[in-house]
Amino acid sequence: MAADEVCTTQKAAELLGISVSSVQQLVEAGVIEAWKTKGGHRRIPLAAVHAYKAAPQSGIARAAAAPATVPVPDVHAPVSVLVIEDNAMQRALFERQLAQWGLPIAVRFCENGYQALIEIARSQPDILLADIVMEGIDGYEVIKTIFGYPELADMNVAIVSSLEPDALEQRGGVPDGVVFFPKPVNFDELRGYVRACCAHTVRKRLRRTA
Repeated sequence: MAADEVCTTQKAAELLGISVSSVQQLVEAGVIEAWKTKGGHRRIPLAAVHAYKAAPQSGIARAAAAPATVPVPDVHAPVSVLVIEDNAMQRALFERQLAQWGLPIAVRFCENGYQALIEIARSQPDILLADIVMEGIDGYEVIKTIFGYPELADMNVAIVSSLEPDALEQRGGVPDGVVFFPKPVNFDELRGYVRACCAHTVRKRLRRTA
């Protein structure tokens, strides 16, 4: 394959409008074809990059592209909640607590940031509860990606993490518009937040149907 027919992960990230780490995750998952040189550097066929970019549901950019006709939202549909949590015990705790709240929500869980980006591209949840410290694409990378698209910027986003304030600041702090809940989680406070987000979502749907 000629040199002008391949690119680096950096170039692929620029072409796709995502981070280098996201490209690496896609390569490791086998979504984008690639190989390594003798020096250990990844090389990606440009054809594979363009094919991924053109494919439906290829990533969050596909979800962010505004459709020609915006469907009328179902005001009575459950409010969708996506929880990103890599710890199985924490996921089980979230699932048990959220099920007891009696709120009109539909909850999905992801174990890592890569899964979350795929799920966000597929369903565009109303509420995101994101852990921060995860292998590969972490919670900050997911949130940064979401806020990179105006069509997704009104998503209700909360960080749920055991990081201390100093450690959070070293990672960039809590982004504007994002709510922070420390672990162990005060589920009464989290329930109040989710309830408020549900009300906000319903009002937003009503405005769109008016």
